[in-house]
Amino acid sequence: MADSSIVTLGTGRSLLVDCSVFDSRMAETSKEQFFIEESEDVLPRVETRVVLVGEAGNIAELEKALETITIMEVPVVKIKEGQPGTEAREKLIKSIVNMGINTTCIKTDNVKEFGDGENCEFENVFVLKDFRAPEYSYLYKNDSRILGPPAVMYCASKGEPLPFSSRPLYSMTMLNLSLCFTGFRKKEEVVNLVNLVHHMGGTIRKDFDSAKVTHLIAHSTHGEKYRLAVCMGTPILTPEWIRTAWEHRNDINFHASNEDFRIEFKVPPFQDCVLSFLGFSEEDKTNMGERTQKHGGRFQAVCDERCTHLVVEENSIKELPFTPSKRLYVVKQEWFWGSIQMDARAGESMYSYEKPESPAMKKAVSLLSLTTPNSGRKRRRLRETLAQLTKETEISPFPPRKRPSAEHSLSMGSLLDISNTPDTCKSSGENIKPPKSSTPSLPKQSARWQVSKELYQTESNYVDILATVLQLFKYPLEKEGQVGGPILAQEEFKTIFGSIPDIYEVHTRIKADLERLVMNWSEEKSVGDIILKYSKELVKAYPPFVNFFEMSKETIVRCERQKPRFHAFLKINQAKPECGRQTLVELLIRPVQRLPSVALLLNDIRKHTSDDNPDKVTLEKAIESLKEVMTHINEDKRKTEGQKQIFDVVYEVDGCPANLLSSHRSLVHRVETIALGDKPCDRGEHVTLFLFNDCLEIARKRHKVITTFRSPLGQTRPPAQLKHIALMPLSQIRRVLDIQDSEECQNAFALVVRPPTEQENLLFSFQLMAEDTVKSAWLKTLCRQVANTICRADAEDLIQSADPESVQVNTKDMDSTLSRASRAIKKTSKKVTRAFSFTKTPKRVLQRAFMANGTPDEKSPGLDAGHMGRMGSSSTLAAVHSPSMINLSAFERKYHTFSRSTTHLF
Repeated sequence: MADSSIVTLGTGRSLLVDCSVFDSRMAETSKEQFFIEESEDVLPRVETRVVLVGEAGNIAELEKALETITIMEVPVVKIKEGQPGTEAREKLIKSIVNMGINTTCIKTDNVKEFGDGENCEFENVFVLKDFRAPEYSYLYKNDSRILGPPAVMYCASKGEPLPFSSRPLYSMTMLNLSLCFTGFRKKEEVVNLVNLVHHMGGTIRKDFDSAKVTHLIAHSTHGEKYRLAVCMGTPILTPEWIRTAWEHRNDINFHASNEDFRIEFKVPPFQDCVLSFLGFSEEDKTNMGERTQKHGGRFQAVCDERCTHLVVEENSIKELPFTPSKRLYVVKQEWFWGSIQMDARAGESMYSYEKPESPAMKKAVSLLSLTTPNSGRKRRRLRETLAQLTKETEISPFPPRKRPSAEHSLSMGSLLDISNTPDTCKSSGENIKPPKSSTPSLPKQSARWQVSKELYQTESNYVDILATVLQLFKYPLEKEGQVGGPILAQEEFKTIFGSIPDIYEVHTRIKADLERLVMNWSEEKSVGDIILKYSKELVKAYPPFVNFFEMSKETIVRCERQKPRFHAFLKINQAKPECGRQTLVELLIRPVQRLPSVALLLNDIRKHTSDDNPDKVTLEKAIESLKEVMTHINEDKRKTEGQKQIFDVVYEVDGCPANLLSSHRSLVHRVETIALGDKPCDRGEHVTLFLFNDCLEIARKRHKVITTFRSPLGQTRPPAQLKHIALMPLSQIRRVLDIQDSEECQNAFALVVRPPTEQENLLFSFQLMAEDTVKSAWLKTLCRQVANTICRADAEDLIQSADPESVQVNTKDMDSTLSRASRAIKKTSKKVTRAFSFTKTPKRVLQRAFMANGTPDEKSPGLDAGHMGRMGSSSTLAAVHSPSMINLSAFERKYHTFSRSTTHLF
């Protein structure tokens, strides 16, 4: 033991010192910087002792621990001679060396008998249980080494020597922790906290150095230190963390940095903040208010003087209702959700709300005036209006053609009604005289090319959606070193995103192939080969995701409810323009819908492909390959309730196409309307719109229901109340018009439609009938389904506000007596015309009429069967009372009189 207490230091004088020797004159060295060399100067023998004071001497565990400790750390100073001629003739170098303990345990109740600590022959370590006892004050004033029982027992359990500390050390609760303070106004509070940290083995730094500071103790969320800690990801904790850790000081296995313990004392992001919310719905305000309180803040009404922050919904608020004060932060909602996600108050300057600029262009509808009496000019301006309204939805994969000259520029309507093709682009270098008309006639594209271009456009949009899912959601969530730690567990992360990267990879290549095909189009090009080329990869990529989509959706809902940071993460990213304000669940459903949509488009291309084209057979194989992919999808995941709703629609609509029944299709919404134009049915007709996820069924109310349908099983089903008009794919809707309310137009909207076989846009206008149907909600739902079908994220951009006059729509006098009489006369006129049309009237009906009322000479010589139509509906027959008793000449007179009256009315 004696040998171990003698340490030889390098050249120069050496001496043993106590805590008071360590001052600013010394150069710091670490414990490893020992100068153990052979020298003539040898340190004299030093008596090392451990003294148990008061109650510490009665702790049996402490005595056992001291029996295992044989070494203690001792401070030593080396006096190095300076160079001749220099001002500093001597230099003191501090060092820590290990020395053997001569006396392991001395018990005493009177610490004064050990002197005032100035005797360098002894190195005493005093162990006290109570750091508030008078003995502690006496030893502390004399700069004695003081340890607590937990510190001694900790060293024994780790096999380490008794540590040297220039300050009293009670426990190792904050060993290796370096703390910095900010936001405190009371010096006494800081002093008390600093003493506790030192007693638990921690250190304090005045300046925030991210490389050395492990925790920031903050009394508020202001200041430069707080901002630096947020940027560096340094934990920011309340003072209660220190006080509570001190309560655990006697537990040698406890450490204050434990994550489960520390998380309870994080400084909430909205501490000292009073928030108000502008532009949000009542439901959102309630939700955000609850989260504000949960994260340490308060919320008040807008304009309250106590508010420190005004959170603005920037998409709905164009101008603030008041002038904010200088001390009020006006921020976007992203600041609110970003603070929750980071679990720290975000910097307001990054999310400052600015008044949006006015749009550069006026609405096209408001610029057009259709008050001229010239009907031809009206139609031309209406056509140009519809073309302009669909400008943003017309996506051309080709570069724009250069104009031959500035004089001969094309009108907006001509550019949008017919897209450029590669064939027309080839003639751009030729000297072609422009026609006199302002709208030059361009070569028409084939319907096959139109649908192929639509396939490419939707594929491009779909790939963009997948890229958004990966870049905004997947990659940030799996990134290491997230502020505040991982947002999701690895299992949850894998469940949510599954095989999305594989799906994205294969569709990126499909998009590239389709782009080359459309850019270099010819009728001989094969579309089906592209799908067949990747069919095996589609089989591998899709089933793993689609089969577990419901589990993915449930995981998102559960994590959003249970994990505030994940909820905030979704709020931030779902509000970005790339998402089109869609939720992550709505984006992830796209792969479930994509393959059926591709199959429908391939089927349309096949219909417009000639029989002698080799691609027709290839397309059929491609469609079958997609069906093979879809057969791998678990049938149990299909929604039986949705299928039942589709069957109900088929039964309710007479003449409903059979292809409405599809496993991937679901009914979204149903609205009752009145037609306002002449398409798709006559003005004033009661029209029901059935919105599905990929198509729109348009049906009108039947004028007269005849009989019920009896099934083979004998069950009677109610007669169909509606008549099928059209089943329109949602991809044909180019724009949804929200027609402004006026005195002559109320609750109206319109659809700008462009079928593949048409070269011009069509306008379908309607008026909502049900009072409980909110027009804005219905239009948003419709646009969302259209955007899903064409794989676009900006659903709300499909809605265009329109003036009633610009699209020639009005609802005035729709329910007047004259209007109802006019519609009734028009319907009756059609019935009578059908009844006496030689191309539609049943032959036996005409024969009976002639046989009953004419002589043999007057009978018809016989009607050509080729001009006879099929049997008319029973509703048409009901309009003719007992055909065998009708006087034909009298009926003809009535008919002609009726026709004249009809002419006058119209």
